[in-house]
Amino acid sequence: MSLDAAQRRALLAHPAGWIATGFGAGLAPVAPGTVGSAVALIPYWLWLRDLPLAGYFVAVALVFALGIAASRIVVARTGVQDPGFVVVDEFVGQWLALALAPPAWWWILVGFILFRIFDVWKPWPVSWADRNVHGGLGVMLDDALAGVMAGAVLAAVAHVVP
Repeated sequence: MSLDAAQRRALLAHPAGWIATGFGAGLAPVAPGTVGSAVALIPYWLWLRDLPLAGYFVAVALVFALGIAASRIVVARTGVQDPGFVVVDEFVGQWLALALAPPAWWWILVGFILFRIFDVWKPWPVSWADRNVHGGLGVMLDDALAGVMAGAVLAAVAHVVP
């Protein structure tokens, strides 16, 4: 769904619009999901990666819950079940993919690529969640599952690669 200037203003007039669009990252004219995943690396690098693992998961769970609420409002306002400009789900999925990433920058790049692959490919159960779970939870759940799957692959590879 492409938004005109008036629709953008209406969307961003509500705090849920800012949260759902990743503070505007989802309004990128090309590949908003990839842009959202890339923007998610900023708070990851500046803040999340230094948290203890329990704190990391609490922060991600809080953003997941906030994302459900914000996405529910945006879905209700736009009438679109999973609007492409909603990228808070990419934030959560990307952070889950990187939860166990080793600290080297190239592992972050590998985690970014793996998350994008799982998010676009949508293997089961990601595809199931994408088709069967709706509303704010539906927006968030498929990307969270893609992030967990990407994170599992990243952790396995990191365990094998020195």
